[in-house]
Amino acid sequence: MKIRLICIGILKKSPELSLIEEYLKRSRWKIELKELSSRSDLSGEALKQFEAEQIQSYIPDSVPLLVLDERGNTLSSREFAGLFQDFQNVGHSQIAICIGGADGLHQSVRDRASKIISFGKLTWPHMLVRVMIVEQLYRAQQILAGHPYHRD
Repeated sequence: MKIRLICIGILKKSPELSLIEEYLKRSRWKIELKELSSRSDLSGEALKQFEAEQIQSYIPDSVPLLVLDERGNTLSSREFAGLFQDFQNVGHSQIAICIGGADGLHQSVRDRASKIISFGKLTWPHMLVRVMIVEQLYRAQQILAGHPYHRD
């Protein structure tokens, strides 16, 4: 499985980056991290539109898109893994996942999404969300492989 993780903002050398690199090393899935710059001269809808254009330029039409958004559905780790199983069952070998900028995602990205998910109602720093999604991808891979990584 190839996962294209598209994020607004550039992660500099940090503890978060070290954790992401550790999970990327562990994963058998190919996870490509694509970081996109934002623009400080834009705000509101103009900024979200700019970010949306960048995001969508990295997602081929045939690739399903998972969007992380505070208004999305919360899933258990097993349900999250099930999404990937479902995508594989219908023949998808690539999936894109998007983490938007601080102002959220433009409606066009939300409309393009196959599924909108949330890590709960708490507010999470965008850089920490990257660690969380990469860990959950590793966990999903382990669940689908039948490894006892996950505890029910």
